[in-house]
Amino acid sequence: MSDDIAFMQQALELAREAASLGEVPVGAVAVLDGNVVGTGYNRRECDRNPFAHAEMLALAAAAKARDAWRLSGVTLYVTLEPCAMCAGALVQSRVTRLVFGTMDPKAGAVGSLYNLVEEPRHNHRLQVTSGILAEDSRQLLKTFFERLRAKRREN
Repeated sequence: MSDDIAFMQQALELAREAASLGEVPVGAVAVLDGNVVGTGYNRRECDRNPFAHAEMLALAAAAKARDAWRLSGVTLYVTLEPCAMCAGALVQSRVTRLVFGTMDPKAGAVGSLYNLVEEPRHNHRLQVTSGILAEDSRQLLKTFFERLRAKRREN
């Protein structure tokens, strides 16, 4: 549990980096055998890329570090419940475990709207732990969107 908290704190730092760039504050850290093998934070606006979600970037970095698309043994830590695209990528890349902070009732695909990572019809399923530093993750998102709405009202 202490490792989960430590790696989630790293993901939260990445989420704060995303927020500082005006991106939705989500951060992700891929870990293998206690070592970080990939990181990412949302960069959709900066990169003008619909695939530049924190999870996708962390998985791509981990695959590059391992020189393999199969990420068996990897745990992905992410501050927000993954969407359908990211949940699908977790299954396709054979990640072993997912740890996330807060639920996403609008787009979550790991329990909120769907549960793609534990779907019995898939050839791979993940172990899932949710709620790690959930309040920190939730508060970061809440503050970001409050500021965004206030800025829009000003303009």
